[in-house]
Amino acid sequence: MSQSQGVDPAKLAAARAAVAMVEDGMRLGLGTGSTAAIMVRELAARVAAEGLTLRCAATSRATAELAESLGLRIETLDQIGWLDLTIDGADEVDPHLHLVKGGGAAHLREKVVAAASDRMVVVADPAKVVETLGAFPLPVEVLEFGFETTRKLIRRALEAQDLGECDVLQRLRGSDPVITDEGNLILDLHLARIEDPVALARALSAIPGVVEHGLFLGMCDLAIIGREDGSVIELARNDIDADMLAQEGE
Repeated sequence: MSQSQGVDPAKLAAARAAVAMVEDGMRLGLGTGSTAAIMVRELAARVAAEGLTLRCAATSRATAELAESLGLRIETLDQIGWLDLTIDGADEVDPHLHLVKGGGAAHLREKVVAAASDRMVVVADPAKVVETLGAFPLPVEVLEFGFETTRKLIRRALEAQDLGECDVLQRLRGSDPVITDEGNLILDLHLARIEDPVALARALSAIPGVVEHGLFLGMCDLAIIGREDGSVIELARNDIDADMLAQEGE
């Protein structure tokens, strides 16, 4: 169905399983990152083969350019209004389907698109599944104005949660700052472990210079984890909630 030579088989399996969920006439959010790019290629191949009619919003310029080059119709989120489904990748997925995203510096748009969707499905390989978030540096998009002040406020917020020893580093590409699609800068928080992601998300969101952070909490409805053998594991939020309630009742 698609050009899969040289593609990571686990990522490909997850992408294909997610694309199989797409129905004719859907309004889709298209994510950003290596696995999401595979998904976009698989989606374009299916559209070409089956003649599906879709309306798609992209979470980054890179994704929009890729999708359009493959013949997919890209519109703005405001033009579409609301989405049936967003398919995106993740840098980390924990047992509660909390995510760390933003390795591609697109987490602001990714979060806006996910929030405007009936369902968010994450595609990932097994390396992205973790017991506790934090090994992957947490991206925080910040304004250029007052950059160092914002970094200082972030450090204070981390200290209040016993995370003050971690590095708060500006993301660079070579020697140049990474600039997001919205014209902002990225700080990567090297936390190692995030024991209380809810409290951390709340603290970061309260800082005026912070535009958005990469903690996606309670947003993912289904995680599709691909395997090297081409099979997938599906982790649904509803199932996880039911399991937690059952454990509490024991």
